[in-house]
Amino acid sequence: MSDNLATVSKIYEAFGKGDIPTVLTYLADDVQWEDWTDNSAQQAGVPWFQSQTGREGAFEFFKIIGQWKFHDFQILSLMVGSDKVAAEVKVDIEIPMTGAHLRDEEVHLWTFNEAGQVSRFRHYSDTAKHIDAAGITTLID
Repeated sequence: MSDNLATVSKIYEAFGKGDIPTVLTYLADDVQWEDWTDNSAQQAGVPWFQSQTGREGAFEFFKIIGQWKFHDFQILSLMVGSDKVAAEVKVDIEIPMTGAHLRDEEVHLWTFNEAGQVSRFRHYSDTAKHIDAAGITTLID
């Protein structure tokens, strides 16, 4: 198993235990979290898809999703190539702040720097589902 694949496995293991401080130790100081140009959920204002920088920024993401009730979170597969690891993920969650229930299959893309730390993270998901789950009803330009 590659070092990057092992790191992602450890990240998901820590996440599953609610151990966010351990998750953050695997991130580079300047990690780019959800850094997109054309993510429609980000443009619509979905709080958990906002671009963040650094461990503190990533922690903002975890504070938001820490309020959710996870019914299911499964890693269906992990794929590795050069400096990236992709995780196929199935989620089933309740979002108390909006009363929404969200089921989705997503891909999480983890990019690593030369030091073996996560330098970038992105969700690839059904953004319309996330916009709806966030309670956002405005149209995207």
